[in-house]
Amino acid sequence: MTRVSPVLIDDLSANAHRHTALGYVSDAFAEALLDGVDGANFAYAALYTAFRELVGEFGEDAVAQFVEGLPDRIRAGQFSILKKH
Repeated sequence: MTRVSPVLIDDLSANAHRHTALGYVSDAFAEALLDGVDGANFAYAALYTAFRELVGEFGEDAVAQFVEGLPDRIRAGQFSILKKH
């Protein structure tokens, strides 16, 4: 019988919570678009709200460090809907 470490269980739980949260954000985005809100404006508002929440939770330095890694992730296509050929 394979035993799963408590750390792995915590990781799985955190991933499930992130997946649920992403569903809520995706639903809100879709609803805003249906109501005529411009997608780019909604995205900027979502980013602002997300950064404000993250700074409140983790502080400016931690969020700034997180953001420093975004350019490489963006260029690698991590957030792209269509994959590069």
